[in-house]
Amino acid sequence: MENVTKPSLKEKAVNALNTAKTYWQKPAEGKYVSYKEVAFLSGAGFGAHWLTLLATSISLSATNYIVGPSIGLEPVHLQIMLNVANIIGIPIGIFRSWYYDNHHLEGGKFLPFINKSALPIFLLSTLFVWLPYEYMNYITKAVVVEVMYLAISISLSFYTESYSYFQQIITPDSQERSNVMSISQIVYSLAPTISNAALPALAGMTWGRDNIWTYRVIYPCFTVIGLIMSLVFFRKVKERLILPKVKPEPVRMFDAIREVAKNKYYWMIQAAAWIVFLESGYGVILTWSFNYGFDGKYAGAPEGVASLVIGNAALWSMMACPFAIKKFGKRNLLIIINGFNVLAIAALYFAYHNIWLICIITYLNTFISTFWNIVQHNISADMRDYHQWKTGVRVDGLFGPLGMIGTVIGLFTGMFYPYIYESMGLKGDYSVLYDDAIRNNLFETLIFWSAIGAVLNLLPFFFYNLTENKHKGYVEVLKIRAMFINNSVNKLEDSELVDAVRIIRTARELYGKQKLPEDKSAIKAAKRMPKKTEEEKLLRMKAIAEAKAEYNNLVERNLATERAGIVVEELEKFTTKAGLIRISEAEKTVAEGKLCFYKNVSQEMARAKSLPKSTSQEKEIRADAIKLAKLKKQANRLIERFGIENIVLPSESVKEEIQSRETPTFAEAMKVRKELREWAKAVSIYERATKPYTESELLLSQAKDYTHLEELEMRAAALGV
Repeated sequence: MENVTKPSLKEKAVNALNTAKTYWQKPAEGKYVSYKEVAFLSGAGFGAHWLTLLATSISLSATNYIVGPSIGLEPVHLQIMLNVANIIGIPIGIFRSWYYDNHHLEGGKFLPFINKSALPIFLLSTLFVWLPYEYMNYITKAVVVEVMYLAISISLSFYTESYSYFQQIITPDSQERSNVMSISQIVYSLAPTISNAALPALAGMTWGRDNIWTYRVIYPCFTVIGLIMSLVFFRKVKERLILPKVKPEPVRMFDAIREVAKNKYYWMIQAAAWIVFLESGYGVILTWSFNYGFDGKYAGAPEGVASLVIGNAALWSMMACPFAIKKFGKRNLLIIINGFNVLAIAALYFAYHNIWLICIITYLNTFISTFWNIVQHNISADMRDYHQWKTGVRVDGLFGPLGMIGTVIGLFTGMFYPYIYESMGLKGDYSVLYDDAIRNNLFETLIFWSAIGAVLNLLPFFFYNLTENKHKGYVEVLKIRAMFINNSVNKLEDSELVDAVRIIRTARELYGKQKLPEDKSAIKAAKRMPKKTEEEKLLRMKAIAEAKAEYNNLVERNLATERAGIVVEELEKFTTKAGLIRISEAEKTVAEGKLCFYKNVSQEMARAKSLPKSTSQEKEIRADAIKLAKLKKQANRLIERFGIENIVLPSESVKEEIQSRETPTFAEAMKVRKELREWAKAVSIYERATKPYTESELLLSQAKDYTHLEELEMRAAALGV
């Protein structure tokens, strides 16, 4: 009989330390992120929060202590100012979104923006609070606040969006991403935990939350530490996008928007985001209760202690989140946590008269809602990977322009709560909140509408069906596509080849096979084994562990069987009926030449739209035909407008010559800018006019790449795969 001993607590601790040491510099097999990088990402998140602490504390909202009680701007005026800022921000946001996907900065897709915007955030937010508002009249204060808010928003948006996007691409593995984000956010959560406890206490001992000097002296102490940490730690982390090693084509904004508009998961996420404004109304109840309720006896240090304890709730949900995602899946977890959120807000309606019940409910709600902070990044990353699989183009920033619809909606929805505040007695004088009748009536109204918002926010996720296993299948396909493209340009690394070929072989072995029954009887039988003596206990533990391992292998085999269809469909996409038709049409288009006027396009579009669409293959054939006809129609419009002889691709040397000119005067500088715009316009016209040809040529090139699969498998076999 094998002698099995149960490891002691000390041995477990030693094993954990040895594991951390082993994978400190290099990640475990099958993983992407080392322990060292997780540590640096954690420090970076801590620094990011403190760096942006003051900047994010400045908002054009009636509930904001800085612009409201401290500077003295009225709620409705603040909402009007916010609407103006949002309108001005729309073109800025569109440019930012486009620039993410088309810049040529060194250091990655998002990391350059994090590193370059950190210092401006610190300088602008500090300048904002140090401006002499005490000596300004009301109109001057409003104008200065508006201008400074816009300036801060530009840098802050680049920083926070880039940080959010970066977390989504630190690893392409969805479960590993959940684990990494959970660990890093545990450390990250220390930043708000410390600041949420310290700031109210320090404010209570000095000037108070509604005095500008609190934000001039106390907050910058945190932001300067955050600046240093951000600049140091973000330089030690990496982005990991699954992309071929070829120069990416520029992503055209309107092309990307048209494709993004077809992404059903994007609209589900956006629908929930548009409703969040309604759910957020209850958020002021805790701080207003401490500062204005109960005769103000809980203001200052008690609020700091409560914030410290409540902030601790996030720690436990961050630790539990990876396990919850693995157990329930992201979609089911979102439904569960949103359901609990509805109940927590409803409970607040009956408890807001008691400060400690408010704290308890807020603690529970913080625990619940923190799950969303991790899950939202994961579902957003999954949605982008799905989009890359679906369209063949990696888009991150250009999801933003469609998101501007939410900004426009916010121009109207943003007036909702300020209107409620003013209609119930809260205008420029926040001292009315000391009146129990006004404050309690306002609280009841806020809770009611927040509960309605929480219910509405729950609904979109009932339609979200992008499972973790589907996402894993899409990522596997992206690896296979990158293998073929990298091979075509002689940049395929052995590790990439081995990984992709293993995926292909597993898919072929399991394709078409039935899933096996997932029976837990062996685990249950092992748990029923006797456990009276120490030896029996150890044998029982071993049997349970073996039964669980066997069951988990069976589950993984079934999941791989599900994914096999996605992989095999990708490998055979050029040999199906739809694929052969696609190749045939591409060959005809290429044969017509790179730039030509396509005849009978209207009839071609009509024929495409009349094609049957009963089966998935028929839908695919019809969609391909419509897409090609649209490209030809666009090319014809450009040729009719400009003339075929005038559509010429300008040389890069022309651009270089324009850029190299000396511009000693303003007029000459403007001339250079005009000529560069004309050059860019000519490039755009040429590329759109020749797009039917270039798209068809690309498809034929991909089809040719896929014919090299057998030789790639032979090469992998030589490597021992």
